[in-house]
Amino acid sequence: MAVEPIIYVNGAFVPQSEARISVLDHAVLYGDGVFETATARGGRIFKLDEHLDRGFRSMAAIALEPPCSRDSMRALIIEAVRRNGLKDAYIKWIVTRGSNGRPLMDPTGCTPNLIILVQPYFDRVSAERRSEGLRLKTVAIRRPPGQVLDPQIKSINYLNLVLAKLEAKAAGADEALLLDLNGRLCEATGCNVFVLRDKRLLTPRHDILAGITRQTVLDLAPEQGLAVEEADLELYDAYTADEIILSSTAGGLLPVVAIDGRRISGGRPGPAFQALDKAYRELLASDRYGTPVPFQSGSTEDEPQDFRLTTSRELEKLP
Repeated sequence: MAVEPIIYVNGAFVPQSEARISVLDHAVLYGDGVFETATARGGRIFKLDEHLDRGFRSMAAIALEPPCSRDSMRALIIEAVRRNGLKDAYIKWIVTRGSNGRPLMDPTGCTPNLIILVQPYFDRVSAERRSEGLRLKTVAIRRPPGQVLDPQIKSINYLNLVLAKLEAKAAGADEALLLDLNGRLCEATGCNVFVLRDKRLLTPRHDILAGITRQTVLDLAPEQGLAVEEADLELYDAYTADEIILSSTAGGLLPVVAIDGRRISGGRPGPAFQALDKAYRELLASDRYGTPVPFQSGSTEDEPQDFRLTTSRELEKLP
């Protein structure tokens, strides 16, 4: 990795210590923007195109003009990983509404801004918690319905999830379980939920973010002899499940062994989790959905001190 992380912001690659956005950016004032998180394993970015597609859908849904073309954004993300020299990386890009010079809600005249962060990959939970399984608590705060803010929009306004996490942690749980306004299962904080019963892998279908890893699990499950179904699920379904599994890009697959004091899967990670987790890790290690990062074309030490990359001609040179 570079001595200091390299960030893409305001149309240029700069050292992290020089990365700045305006205090009048609508992202700061109103949480106005969208983001995506991806990972790289072994020098390949997993399902980059799926993340880009969802990110552009999020921008369209909130009438946010993309700061560059899809091809240019794709090239910039790959270049950001390369410049940071990380084969195993946590990658986040944020598109903010930008600033129009006034601290007002009206977005007229705002210029969108793209930020790309790359850090060494880290596990969402410790190896100990993964091996023992997670304990969930149903929290009072609910997942907003689509009539309020459609959860399919990966908005940077995650305050309700932060509050849910705080409530779960204060109760001694590892993770929060959020319900919708009708009491049906939705998500954990930043994770999709799967409930296993009698070889059927069920996952909520309303008021959720359609996760990239969630879809990967739905694709892998039949290969493990599991039927898959999107359904309306109640707390009863969680309390009486054979197994419960969480999924997210940052965390991969995570086993749940307790909810609200009820033991799940005998209090230990179950066989379906073990099989799906193994299949998922093998997929990550393969090149099936991996976009390669061309580290061989140079290292961060070879880069000039001017990290700017602003012209269309320079963008066209990126792989």
